[in-house]
Parts: sequence; structure tokens; C-alpha cells
Amino acid sequence: MIDNSYKASVDRYDESLVSYRRSGNSGIKLPTLSLGFWWNFGGNDSIEESRAKMRCAFDNGITCFDLANNYGPPFGSAEETFGRIYTQDFKPYRHEMIVTTKAGYNMWDGPYGVGSSRKMMITSLEESLKRMTLDYVDIYYSHRYDGETPVEETMQALVDVVRQGKALYVGLSNYPVDVLAKAVEYLEAEKVHPLIYQGKYNMMVRDVEKEHFDFVQKRGIGFTAFSPIAQGVLTDKYLNGVPSDSRVGCGKYLTNANITPEILEKVAKLNDLAKQRGQSLAQMATAWILSHEPVTSVIIGPRTMAQLEDSLNYGNTYFSDQEITMIEEILK
Repeated sequence: MIDNSYKASVDRYDESLVSYRRSGNSGIKLPTLSLGFWWNFGGNDSIEESRAKMRCAFDNGITCFDLANNYGPPFGSAEETFGRIYTQDFKPYRHEMIVTTKAGYNMWDGPYGVGSSRKMMITSLEESLKRMTLDYVDIYYSHRYDGETPVEETMQALVDVVRQGKALYVGLSNYPVDVLAKAVEYLEAEKVHPLIYQGKYNMMVRDVEKEHFDFVQKRGIGFTAFSPIAQGVLTDKYLNGVPSDSRVGCGKYLTNANITPEILEKVAKLNDLAKQRGQSLAQMATAWILSHEPVTSVIIGPRTMAQLEDSLNYGNTYFSDQEITMIEEILK
């Protein structure tokens, strides 16, 4: 039976919960944690568990819900899940929410269902809005640079959806920094400042530190990190074998090659340090990302309520010089 009695917690903006950071030089603040719908909110997942996670997140100050056209599985089903729950629970709170979606990766059959063409970007947003039962999204991302479509074509599509009122802001994701620079230049010339850049960032994957961090800071653009716990590698779940319901155990985007003895040795040392700090490894991994100045928000994708509750209590984001040195020694 569907429970339509949801009333958001009156304490959802309490200072002891998730805090907020300004995205670049914009007027928008984003929560330090965003709820990601990539894998655990699709058509194969329990709608009631998805509802419980959305409610819990919002009640704890998570106002940003991060989606994409092809999140699921199957494609589109995460947006459909969001739309069902939004209609029943969250419609009264629309003005308090930052809802994002993206286009660029595989979505439908044929040559127009993938990539960053104008047709793909605009058609995909129209379909996303229908699935989510929304009139507009707060942030519409170009999910990637596809290597073929002229950057100007993709950026003009973003400009146009903003001018049409179908998106309030635009974001960019998975762009090489040289192409990112061209994209930002085009958007700025059209008076559509890119609000945020989204990139993969965690203790194991640090490529964005080399160039992207400096670029977004200089251009007044926020940064949101996805895959903060490396899809579960940066937790204690693999230290005593491979659980059958884990991503490695189920063969979902991770294999045994992602948890080699060398990697597990590093994870074990990081886990020991996390315990010394009074955190779980997942909490420390999130706190470590948030300790970096360019980072506005971290996208979490909890499979269970327990994982969500653990993420919410990430705790101290301060790392002493000694702790930083220890982490660098472990990771090298």
C-alpha cells in the first residue's frame, strides 16, 4: 500500500545535518551530499525502498537529486521512479529541490539515441521531463564530450533549453579540460554561465586534480564528485572476501580485477586510519573529498538505508598534515 502521508521533517535544515556550499561564483548553494540515482533506483529496485531513501535524504538536508536519462536499469527507469515518488511525496517541496538530469550516453536505438548532438540533447530532455513529471530541471548536464559533435552545437542546445525555461542552469561532465575550456567560452559568450562540472573523483581516481580543479576555480564553476567510494572498493566490504550481493559478486561494473591484493592492502590501511578518526572507511573517503576546496558536493548512491545513514554521518572533513601524509603514502 502506498503511503501518501509524507511530511518533510521540520528540522531538515538543522546545522547539525548536511551543510551547503556555494557552487562557484553563482547564487546557488548545493548540499555537501547529493543523492545519486545511477544504479539503485531503477525498475529492478523496490519502489518503497527508493521512496524511503528519498525521504530520509530530504529529511536530512539533501536537496539535490542527481539523475540522467539512462539511469536504471533499464534506461529511463530511475527517472520514472523519481517521477512516481515526486508526484506522491515531493511536489509540495519542488521549490526546495535541485533536480538534475543529463544526456550524452546510450539511451535509445539508432544514430540519434547516443552522443551530444542538438537532436539528442533537446529530445532527451523532453523525454526526461515527462518521466520525472516536471516542467523544468534545475541543472541540465551535457553528460560527456562525445568526440564527434562540434562543441558549439552541444552548447547551443544547452543555451536554448535554458532560454526555453526547461532548465535553470547547465552543467558539464566528463569533458577533457581543453574541450571544457571551449565549452565554457561558448556558454559565457551566450550569457549562460555553467553552474557546475561533474567528474569522477575519489582516493583511487584523482585525475581531475591535475587540471580540472584549477580550471573550475579560476572560472567560478562548482565541482561535484561522483563515485566517492569507488563503487564500494573504498569500504570494508571486501576485506574479508567478496559478498554475494556486492557489485563484484553480482558482476555489476566491478570485477575481481578491481580488488587485487595490492588494492586491498591499501584499503585495509585506509580502513585502519578511518577507525582512528572515528569514521567508517566510506565516511572518511567522503570527508576526504569534501576537504578539497574546489568540491561543492559529493554524489552518493546508497543501495540500502544502512548505507545512506552511514553516508549522512560522514563527520569531520579536517585532515591533519600527518593524516594527509599517511594517506598519500598509502595511495602511492
